[in-house]
Amino acid sequence: MHPAYGLGIPRPTLPVGTHVSPAPKAQLNILDLVPVLDGGTAGEAIASTVDIARHAEKWGYQRYWMAEHHNMRGVASSSTAVLIGHVADQTETIRVGAGGIMLPNHAPYVVAEQFGTLATIHPGRIDLGLGRAPGTDPFTTRALRRNEAAAMNFAGEVEELIGYLGDPDPDAKVRAIPGEGTHVPIWILGSSHGGAQVAAALGLPYSFASHFAPAALMSALEVYRSRFTPSTEPGGLDAPRSMAGVNVMVADTTAEAERLFTSVLQRFHGIVTGRRAGLPEPQGDIASLMATWSPAERQAVSEMTRVSLVGTPDEVRDGLAGFVEATGVDEVIVTCGAHDHEDRLRSYELLADAWS
Repeated sequence: MHPAYGLGIPRPTLPVGTHVSPAPKAQLNILDLVPVLDGGTAGEAIASTVDIARHAEKWGYQRYWMAEHHNMRGVASSSTAVLIGHVADQTETIRVGAGGIMLPNHAPYVVAEQFGTLATIHPGRIDLGLGRAPGTDPFTTRALRRNEAAAMNFAGEVEELIGYLGDPDPDAKVRAIPGEGTHVPIWILGSSHGGAQVAAALGLPYSFASHFAPAALMSALEVYRSRFTPSTEPGGLDAPRSMAGVNVMVADTTAEAERLFTSVLQRFHGIVTGRRAGLPEPQGDIASLMATWSPAERQAVSEMTRVSLVGTPDEVRDGLAGFVEATGVDEVIVTCGAHDHEDRLRSYELLADAWS
């Protein structure tokens, strides 16, 4: 692995050559950002997502999540609930969900109806991850009629949503139909201590977005675990359960994995510089690419992609095992930003084989 893209967190020191087996409890999942290629179409991106989900199901991945983003030329997952339904229709057993829905962009009641409908069509297969960021720029935030007061009362909005999905109440003035009684599993998502506190207070599972905002990973997990309050509500937990995101790029050689990862680095560079576009083709190698950027840009991209694993199957497997050991997470959700569909498929396949 390239030294800049091993693990951006502390891990135990192991003798050189030691093989590290993954912790049995660490479940492996996929976060698909439904990338639109530079020069490609949203239709092609969605078709690619469906194909990857079908293969992921065969390869043993447990969850397949997509995330709400708006007004991004390179992302086709803006209508997340619709896309979840489409992927669930095209698969049979894998859990499909949102990683996540940005709740202040929506009325909790509407989200309950949407995901209650999905859970009614696909019982036992739908997950609902909830975040409070806008998932877009300020102009689009206004177009969404986002409720900033709801963002400030995120915990209350989550509780309202849980109520709509809970046991039917014949006396309730407002009922989600479909929705009530489905108890769709809810995860709280976050990249800071705020989400960790909400998940802990409500006794819900917590997923940290370390694949793009890793700075507070360890401290947020500590906040979540130390403040966790067991919940007796349906869908609540009696003990903490956590997940964290990791960028991965797996290939037959380290050099090839690094070359493919330059597409991911270019995308993050576009975020840093405000020049967002479709997912670009790979360019040379990591060092040569980053040498063309300013020191500030290199620093920003390096910080955002600090929790990334790039290399051969053995290298990435061992790095991922170290990540699980260092963080103590129960599940890992990986995302691969290879430009070509076949390279993305191959990366997920190699990782699944190595991890199992």
